[in-house]
Amino acid sequence: MCYYNGQRVIKEEYIRLKELEKLVSRYDFLSHELQIGFDYGPNAVLRAHPDHRDFDLVTMEWGFIPHYLKTRESVAKMRNGYKDEQGRFHPPILTLNAVCEEILLPGKIYRKAVLSHRCLVLSSGFYEWRHLYPLNKKTGQPTKTARKIPYYVSLKNKSYFFMAGVWQPWTDQVTGEYVESFAIVTTRANPLLEQIHNSKKRMPVILDEDLAYEWLLGNPDEKRIAEIACKGITPELMEAHTIAKDFRESGEPSREFVYEDVPPLNLNF
Repeated sequence: MCYYNGQRVIKEEYIRLKELEKLVSRYDFLSHELQIGFDYGPNAVLRAHPDHRDFDLVTMEWGFIPHYLKTRESVAKMRNGYKDEQGRFHPPILTLNAVCEEILLPGKIYRKAVLSHRCLVLSSGFYEWRHLYPLNKKTGQPTKTARKIPYYVSLKNKSYFFMAGVWQPWTDQVTGEYVESFAIVTTRANPLLEQIHNSKKRMPVILDEDLAYEWLLGNPDEKRIAEIACKGITPELMEAHTIAKDFRESGEPSREFVYEDVPPLNLNF
């Protein structure tokens, strides 16, 4: 969580960050209703200037690349898993998300980045799965295998919003390729997302304009960084609806699809 994101912004809109307004002039990378993290492709990110007085809207590779990896080959091994010389399989290590409770711990790969390379990930809405366990018709007991129902989650009356992120520059030591990569910071799910992402109960850290400004352009100490990193948005500001199971292949992934046998969400927060 969060591994699927949308980044669709219409040309007439501005990106507003507190009182700082920056006109979006390049929209080629802002027309995707669905960005799949496992593609490790380019995503729209707000990155502060070194002096933290302004920011740029750039594209970065979704999937934080640790500094200790030296080549694209080693990055691919980390992301896809690999067999060593003894035939033992090493499973993939995912760096699409950074857990807020651990992000500042000594030795964590995100610590240096969250102290000096914070960013904002642009989103128009994200995608998550709800796990349901229908009753077995013979035994009357819940099935062991979950039925997964996809949802599209966004903010009410907001065409886009900002997720807290961390980024890092990286250079392939063999080819010289330069890459900027990022991870989305996640926190404990609020009462709405607890019902949707009910397997892990996590959600991206969504920041209002004041907190987004502070995260991107401020100079918070470690205590304040930890506070913002684990900040959860209130569920009253969010909305969610079910979408088709084949949303990844459809031309309209966020379009609502109603399942008659899916119990409704409890919206009494």
